[in-house]
Amino acid sequence: MYNAAGNACETPKFFGRRKGRVIRKAKAFLLEQMLPQLKVSSQSDFKLPDLFGGEKKEICLEIGFGDGQHLFGQAKNNPQNGYVGVEVFQNGVANLLGLISGIKEGDHLPDSLQASDYPVHNIRVFDVDVRLLFQNIPDGFFDKVFLLFPDPWPKKKHAGRRFVNPDNLKEVARVLKKGGLFRIATDHPVYKRHVLRTMHHCEAFVWTAHCGDDWKREPSDWVRTKYQMKALREGRRPVWFDYQKV
Repeated sequence: MYNAAGNACETPKFFGRRKGRVIRKAKAFLLEQMLPQLKVSSQSDFKLPDLFGGEKKEICLEIGFGDGQHLFGQAKNNPQNGYVGVEVFQNGVANLLGLISGIKEGDHLPDSLQASDYPVHNIRVFDVDVRLLFQNIPDGFFDKVFLLFPDPWPKKKHAGRRFVNPDNLKEVARVLKKGGLFRIATDHPVYKRHVLRTMHHCEAFVWTAHCGDDWKREPSDWVRTKYQMKALREGRRPVWFDYQKV
């Protein structure tokens, strides 16, 4: 593995699932036909306006987009912006493609499709570990970075696997513009404490909350997800930490 400067670097070890239940016919079709048209994989992809085929007001990154509901909702609500979504879980990637195309299991499948034919076409996808993507992203490229309901790895022996750590925060700060937003959402008490503790010691960011309610209510541009609704039904209260790059 090589970084953007051409220097050899060690491939980071990944913890987590890459595939879950069997991917059925319609979603397998989308992974084969649609994903290659939306996929980013090289340094050349991160040149504006080439990435989205035109200028965008803001460029946003979502790390671990799950089933794609928030990413799709943001892109649909804000066509003036561009969104790069990262997710290694292939079932989640397939679900996002289903949201974009509207194709569901049981539908008649065309021989081929063009992603540009669908109304939401301001999404690009990276389906590998985000730490490999960081190597190709120029400094100050993104206006916003979202990290929503990441795996909390609640056991103490697994704490080193949590995304919010000094090495990853250094990269998030590098790819964010000055004054850019880094939003972290979680419903897990261990991760809440971990974020507060770790971000407090990160000099690259300042917490924007002025009172307790600021981080306990949904942001004005929030898109609700099935995961969030499940958490609420089970009595887990999400919080939203908004940090600004200084």
